[in-house]
Amino acid sequence: IPSVYEGLPVLTSEQMRALDRLATEQRGIPALDLMENAGKAVAAETAAFLKRQGKEAGVATVVVCCGRGANGGDGLVAARHLAGMGAMAAVFLCPPKKDSVYPELVRINLQKARAAGVRVTEASESAGLAAALASCDLVLDALLGTGSSGQPAGAIHHMIQELARAKKPGIAVAMPSGIDPDTGHPGSVFVPAALTLTL
Repeated sequence: IPSVYEGLPVLTSEQMRALDRLATEQRGIPALDLMENAGKAVAAETAAFLKRQGKEAGVATVVVCCGRGANGGDGLVAARHLAGMGAMAAVFLCPPKKDSVYPELVRINLQKARAAGVRVTEASESAGLAAALASCDLVLDALLGTGSSGQPAGAIHHMIQELARAKKPGIAVAMPSGIDPDTGHPGSVFVPAALTLTL
């Protein structure tokens, strides 16, 4: 653990996964409810951040970048709640890996987001992410969470690069994408978040 964390109780990524399992399995909280609660809290904190920046959520444009796992599911829930507050929430969702599909919780929240009128674009290098970032008020980074390992690659790498280039105020869900969850060290590309919301 790097010295910046000295004296603080920092959990490893495996300990975080164990806490999630504890909440869902031993305490009986359905995983879908856990994700709903997390995303709703992220939306509320995002609205509070916008207010501190002098912008009301109801007139803000927020770009939400979602990964293909649980962190992305949290982002989809947050986008739906932000849209419910009146924000223009545009989601860019990392496509599933070749020959695979999104996990069930992501699929459920993707359907809910679209049903709520949230515009969801499956992100690719030509999907217009850069243009959306240029005109937004805030970025929500829900690409990689505490379960990430190794250097980001493919579509995730591209999205992190675009977020870093945009130089827009950013909020990270769980942790900034591209930062190693166990060491805190940045990779070759990472999202420079103004605020990180731990869950």
